[in-house]
Amino acid sequence: MSSKMEFVEYVAEQCRSAGEITYKKMFGEYGLYCNGKIFSLICDDEFFVKITKEVKELYPELPEKPPYDGAKNYFLIEDIDNAELLTKIVTMTYNALPEPKPKTPKAKKPKVK
Repeated sequence: MSSKMEFVEYVAEQCRSAGEITYKKMFGEYGLYCNGKIFSLICDDEFFVKITKEVKELYPELPEKPPYDGAKNYFLIEDIDNAELLTKIVTMTYNALPEPKPKTPKAKKPKVK
């Protein structure tokens, strides 16, 4: 079952105070980005945030589960209506995650005549 666009848009809106929140369809589900850095997945209308030491120490009660079969655990954020909590978790996660590696330009294939 894939996530509904309304759910994705609602979660993104709830997190907007943490930075520029964007999303991209990935493998039938969605990846969420804060200021260009992926921090979360939405799968089956559930909001998953990458686990960081900082968030785990502040919120040890957050449930953990994989967003899809074969994935590592993420935090499962069940209270998506609490924008203040989401902003704090997203900001902390964003700050703890490494910067994305710069993309290298793809080599052009030579034209075959």
